[in-house]
Amino acid sequence: SNDGTTKLLIRMASDGLEVETVIIPWYDREKPRSTLCVSSQVGCAQGCTFCATGRMGRLRSLTSDEILAQVWYARKVCRVLDIPSVDNIVFMGMGEPADNAEEVVVAAEALADRQRYELAQSRITISTVAPNPEAFATLGKAPAALAWSVHASQDELRKKLVPTTKYSMEELRLGFVEALKARSKKLRTTMLEIALIDGVNDGMEEADHLAEFALKICEDVPGAKVVVNLIPYNSIDHPTYRKPTEEAVAAFQKRLMEKNVMVYVRTTRGDDESAACGQLATKKKRRKQSEGGV
Repeated sequence: SNDGTTKLLIRMASDGLEVETVIIPWYDREKPRSTLCVSSQVGCAQGCTFCATGRMGRLRSLTSDEILAQVWYARKVCRVLDIPSVDNIVFMGMGEPADNAEEVVVAAEALADRQRYELAQSRITISTVAPNPEAFATLGKAPAALAWSVHASQDELRKKLVPTTKYSMEELRLGFVEALKARSKKLRTTMLEIALIDGVNDGMEEADHLAEFALKICEDVPGAKVVVNLIPYNSIDHPTYRKPTEEAVAAFQKRLMEKNVMVYVRTTRGDDESAACGQLATKKKRRKQSEGGV
């Protein structure tokens, strides 16, 4: 990508299926470093309407070794291409971590192990759309920060964006609160992620409802730090979805800040090579094992 973002296509040796993992370098930091966005499944069953992976359906889950192989290859690519080393891992690539929780937790444990990948727990983030309230507690066993792909805090609107939703946002919020309460205080810092779409969920009504929703989590969890992460929609050729204007994003952010909600806008990276948030997808066809892979 023009901004230095590097997308890797990883082929599985067992069946030839492929996943994408993305290296996002940050050259503007005092010490340049990279974030790695890893996949936990080939495809995804959650069907988020703004996400290319959701169009694939779920082909299969990855093993913990296949997840960690993405990190191994990414580190090698960073060395060879002189890209800043990876010191931050986010489970925000292809797949829903809660639908592959056991392998994701094992992979996170390896990443945080001082004898293996040596990453700080705060440098590993697992993001879930939360198929059910129990998903948070299951993923909360991992030595990593939790993030919730909320996208809308109102039930009807969220159902439009995440059509597989079976629980109310209040039911999911209570599950989230209980999971955070069970965590150490240093792992009670969490993100609520919102894919902002023009004319869909980027209005002041949605901002006000989200602010109340976020503050309620803070009130219910002692020591919790909740940060809203706004992600301007990245095009996947949806017939009606559009990226919001910069003015709309700024107004949404300002409204949350006025209500004392911590919020920042995620910098769009790699969208010119379909490597940005929501744009990851691979071909469904299985390749011959002889072609090689992880």
